[in-house]
Amino acid sequence: MDEQILKPGDRDYVGALASGLDVLQAFDGEHPRMTLSEVAARTDMDRAKARRFLLTLHALGFVKRTGRQFELTPRVLQLGYAYQASNQYRPVIQQYLEDITAELGESSSLAVLDGDDVVYVVRSAARHRLMAITLSVGTRLPAAYTSMGRVLLAQLPEAELTAFLDRVPLERFTESSVIDKEGLRRAIDKAREQGYSIVDQELDSGLRSVAVPVFAGNGELLGAINISTNAARVDMETLMEVYLPRLQEAAEAVRRTTR
Repeated sequence: MDEQILKPGDRDYVGALASGLDVLQAFDGEHPRMTLSEVAARTDMDRAKARRFLLTLHALGFVKRTGRQFELTPRVLQLGYAYQASNQYRPVIQQYLEDITAELGESSSLAVLDGDDVVYVVRSAARHRLMAITLSVGTRLPAAYTSMGRVLLAQLPEAELTAFLDRVPLERFTESSVIDKEGLRRAIDKAREQGYSIVDQELDSGLRSVAVPVFAGNGELLGAINISTNAARVDMETLMEVYLPRLQEAAEAVRRTTR
């Protein structure tokens, strides 16, 4: 099988499968339960098409129905479990991240790039909460405004990075947010040159984080790991002189112990 990515309309592209996945992904923290009309609107489908997919997912046990409301069932977790189970390096990384949390009292995570977002796939959470939203495995954040996102974007081939910069919308989350494409490009280039990225209160006021890429022993990019903290509690000097070396140490340990 070649590596060409199919597009809608290609002979081998299964539109029904794509639409069914769109329906599953329409449910989220802000839309845990929806009516048929709401699902149709969020997926840009007509009601008849959305109804067929909802009823099929209901028959397969991925969706349950209460009156006019639909919601996901725990069976959806099987899809995520399959991903987690197929990546055997995760328990190793989990332990390293937990060691960081135990030592520094800070949250530490592993994320991968998915489209224009980073997705958290391993997390060791500290007791204190840093963001208004609860971060957990499966959380998506904009890659442009996270330290993990920038070090992962720095690993992209030039053509892919240019395409990302051309399409990604930039917005002002805080007064510190980068809102011009040239500034974002410079930040990504800097992350590539120095091998790490620090994002200081660009996504959420008070949130400061540092990230490095993490590789397996065979050179495969596994994702990025970070340490996130409160800017009022941890200054930049501590982030650079204590947190960054500890993170680099963990990344090197992962490289030595994974293949």
